[in-house]
Amino acid sequence: MHSSSVRIGVDTGGTFTDVVMVDERTGEITTTKTPSTPGDPAEGFMNGVHKILAGRVPSDVAGIVHGTTVATNQLLEDRPVDLGFVTTEGFEFILEIARQSVPDGYGNSYFWVKPPRIVPVHRVKTVGGRLDHLGREVRSFDEAQATEVARWFRERGVTAIGVCFLHSYADPAHEHAMRAVLEREHPDAVVSLSSDVLREYREYERSVTTLVDAAVKPIMRRYIAGLSARLGMPFSVMKSNGGVLSAAEVVHQPITTVLSGPAAGALGAALIASTAGRPSVITLDGGGTSTDVAVVVDGEPSLTTEGAVGRYPCKIPMIDIVTVGAGGGSIAWISPEGTLKVGPRSAGADPGPICYGRGGTEVTVTDAHVYLGRVPPHLLGGEIPLDAAAARAAVEELAGKLGLTPERTAVGILEISAFNQSNAIRQITVKRGLDVRDFPMVAFGGSGPLLVCRLIDILSLPAVIVPRDPGNVSAFGLLTVDVKNDYVRTHVTREPSLETAAGIFGELEAEAAAALRREGFPGERHVYARSADLRYYGQAYEVRVPAPPGPVDEAWRAEVLDRFHLAHLKLYGYGYRDDPRHAVEWVNLRVSGIGPITRPTLRELPEHSPRAAAGGPDRAAGRRRVYFEEDAGSPAHQDGWWTAPVYRRGDLRRGEVINGPAVIEEYGSTLPLHPGFAAEVDAHGNLVVTARTARAGAEGADA
Repeated sequence: MHSSSVRIGVDTGGTFTDVVMVDERTGEITTTKTPSTPGDPAEGFMNGVHKILAGRVPSDVAGIVHGTTVATNQLLEDRPVDLGFVTTEGFEFILEIARQSVPDGYGNSYFWVKPPRIVPVHRVKTVGGRLDHLGREVRSFDEAQATEVARWFRERGVTAIGVCFLHSYADPAHEHAMRAVLEREHPDAVVSLSSDVLREYREYERSVTTLVDAAVKPIMRRYIAGLSARLGMPFSVMKSNGGVLSAAEVVHQPITTVLSGPAAGALGAALIASTAGRPSVITLDGGGTSTDVAVVVDGEPSLTTEGAVGRYPCKIPMIDIVTVGAGGGSIAWISPEGTLKVGPRSAGADPGPICYGRGGTEVTVTDAHVYLGRVPPHLLGGEIPLDAAAARAAVEELAGKLGLTPERTAVGILEISAFNQSNAIRQITVKRGLDVRDFPMVAFGGSGPLLVCRLIDILSLPAVIVPRDPGNVSAFGLLTVDVKNDYVRTHVTREPSLETAAGIFGELEAEAAAALRREGFPGERHVYARSADLRYYGQAYEVRVPAPPGPVDEAWRAEVLDRFHLAHLKLYGYGYRDDPRHAVEWVNLRVSGIGPITRPTLRELPEHSPRAAAGGPDRAAGRRRVYFEEDAGSPAHQDGWWTAPVYRRGDLRRGEVINGPAVIEEYGSTLPLHPGFAAEVDAHGNLVVTARTARAGAEGADA
């Protein structure tokens, strides 16, 4: 075998570690799964790499890219206990005051209790010294006080420290001085500076983002070091912004990895959809605990800097992903008012749904699918047998409490789950000024394809694409990602000096170039993407627009302003393009430094004769009783139960059309096709699901 011809993507999830290998010479794509090892995620990672290499030698591997939830889980599961915070004298309550906004769902703020701060107030220390908003020194840095603070942290064993001084985005000199004191007085401390993590204004968000970085640094450094030692070769880590970075670099900015798994899924789905001729899509990644949705416009997932991980706002650029607690393990429960609810609590992987037979006692979404016959009596091609009788008994017991038939109860559970998912999709489309009916959807993940027929109905989607190996799309996405670093500088002005703007872009591009050279990209391969955050004077928040490359001149400024007016109009329904009373204020200038990689190409399936592509029951691998409540008056079934054909996905050929009701099964996922829907195999092996009414000349149901 030709040396260094394969690239491997490893996505560590809560239940399974997914692995994809692409042979860049032949285009061959291999996939596998192995159980995750939450106690030591590196073990599952290594098991997956060994499993997919299957005897190949490590020298065959050109590169490994890793999507990890280590940083995210650290934040979601356990508040850092030994974190310290250093800020400007007089601002010690910055975390306590936070923002005045109350989370959605609390209409009356009297009922909302502030969650614990990321650093309790007794571990917040202040140091004298002050800059103004332009970076001019008002009071000099108090080194004696800084020394006392460093020793205070050292004596109490506080080893992770975040530093955020007022206006350090304009000049980081005081933060650099604080770091020098900490290195001298407390050399064991891991330090994060706000001017390194997020060089833009709004001191509360900058403080929390810096502290999140400091909180995850120790665990990420240990994890990356341990993985590097076991792997014995360099590897890269997926970032939340849709880029990757070498493991050696990512330990210096671990906060950038907090949403790396979901980001990879959105990018993988974007490439699959673009190859299928659909550059703008909604992506839906359905897992056991939650479902992640994102929107892709013209091949690029939307980015945001207003994201959060758990309760911590993180103002770093990340793919705009909305997560809802509606996965296969989401638990059905009865509220005090006697109504049926689903999620956000999940049975997870352990004990899991009742049908897993591992001690689960509460009905989940997966149990409802099992009761209705929509998933097979085993998962992963037989590796995980399911206890269908236990699921049936539990659904019947829940139905008795609700006073409904078991079928209505199971369908109700799935209906609530589908509406939870559709509400998340509306958040990233309708709330962003996009018409959801314009976007096909890519559904992937183990549970992603299960509810697509209902989502087509609820949202009037034109089509849903179910890729091959849907459970491995996130791992595949890791192999489609460029190296990418983001840089930002706050520069608030209504009358930007073109010379100053050009100087700031020059500095940011120089920082980006240095990072790309460290990643091994020669100068001629560097790509710089500029953007700017603008607002109408008097507004509190900005709109980001791409800024053109080239010289920063009057034509450049006019183009950015034009893009801002258009974007504001699209987002909010109004703009002030020709109103001199509303000046435009420039707030942040940004540069992304991109090192492009060669993306894997998706091979087409061979053509087949029309006769061989007749998708009917004769091609089915078997039949199963499945409940679909649609067309309940049809003589083709009895009381909603159909004897539906079951197809193996691997047996289906290009151009073949399967009409519902039917079930299409594969190793990692299942697609129940409701009556009135059809699935066509496209040129790349994707299943394209549409409502039958949308297909001219579609045949009747194969029942």
